This record gives sequence, structure tokens and C-alpha cells, in this order.
Amino acid sequence: MVRVMVVDDHPMWRDGVARDLAEAGYEVVAAVGEGRQAIRAAAAVRPDVVVLDLRLPDMPGAVVAAGLAEVEPPPRVLVLSASAEQDDVLEAVKAGASGYLVKSASREEFLDAVRRTAEGDAVFTPGLAGLVLGEYRRLAAQDVPNDGSAERPRLTDRETEVLRLVAKGLSYRQIADRLVLSHRTVQNHVQNTLRKLQLHNRVELVRYAIEQGLDAD
Repeated sequence: MVRVMVVDDHPMWRDGVARDLAEAGYEVVAAVGEGRQAIRAAAAVRPDVVVLDLRLPDMPGAVVAAGLAEVEPPPRVLVLSASAEQDDVLEAVKAGASGYLVKSASREEFLDAVRRTAEGDAVFTPGLAGLVLGEYRRLAAQDVPNDGSAERPRLTDRETEVLRLVAKGLSYRQIADRLVLSHRTVQNHVQNTLRKLQLHNRVELVRYAIEQGLDAD
């Protein structure tokens, strides 16, 4: 059973989200209203996924996401926010959020996003994934010399193929369908690649892939 923690300072919304998760079969291990409390609780209850609002009374949600990334083992963070502003989205992702969903999403969309986040997908409200990929490309163009001087870790052909599709923003299920593989096999390839590259999550993996030009057709 996937363990989920809900972080939102509005009690009615927080309780509603927790109730929807429980009814869908998730184990809600904590539901808190402040950022510092969330970081402490995550270390204690070890959720697989944290559903995080950005507007908290004691600290910005992006700071909370960064704090959660330091917890062992780090949970995957799905931001659930009323804001779809570009700065909010990019700040949250750079802080370590795995995905970003606006609160106007339906119950079904939300529960699907939690499931996919738990499976390792980077989940975004439609339109926001392109924004994040565009920012990665911009940063890669600024930061990485295109002279081939950096030594790449050795990946298998299949790992490189999966990584290329990850960089294009495909979900694990879409990659599995494209390559005629099982969902579990795709996950295993991604985990092996993360280990070889010494990266921590799919967000960092996408950034690396774009820096290496693997998102190009």
C-alpha cells in the first residue's frame, strides 16, 4: 500500500484530500498544515508520496520540498496548488518536486497523479510539462559546453533509449508501450540509470538527458 502525507494549511481541503486518498486505497500516514511540521513528520512516518500545497503559513512550499528531499528515504513530492504561475511551477520543480497539479483538477485526475507519482512518473497539469522541459533546455544551453569534453557514464543501448524518451516527457507507461516493454522493466531501466549517473530522481534525470542533447529528434 502506498503511504501518503498531505500538507495543506486549510483544514477542510486537507481533510477532503486525505479522505479521497483513503477511499481510493492509499494509506494516509499524516495530514499537517505547516512546513516544518511536514518535514519532521516525513522523517518519522516515511511516506512514499507527499501531496504539498505551496502556500503555507510558516515557510514557502518550495523550501518545504527542498527539506523533504533531505529526508531519508526522500519521498516523491506532488505539488497540489491553486497557482499555475510559471515562477511557482519552476521553483517547486527545481526544489525537488516530482510533479505539479493545480487544484482545479478533478478527483480522478488527482488520484491518477498520486498513483503515477508513486510509480516514479513526473506528473504535470496539461501545459506545465512543456514549460518545465523548456526551462531545462534553456538552463542546459547556458550551463553545459557542447564540446563533448565531459565524460559520460556508460549506459546500455536500452537505458539510453529509455532516457531519450524520458527527456521527451513521456510517462513510464507511454515508454513501455513505445518500446513494447513492461512498466516494471522501464522502471528498472530508469533506476539503473539513476544509480549509474548518481542522480536522485526523475527531475534530475530529465535535466541530465537534456544537457546531453538526448531530447533532440
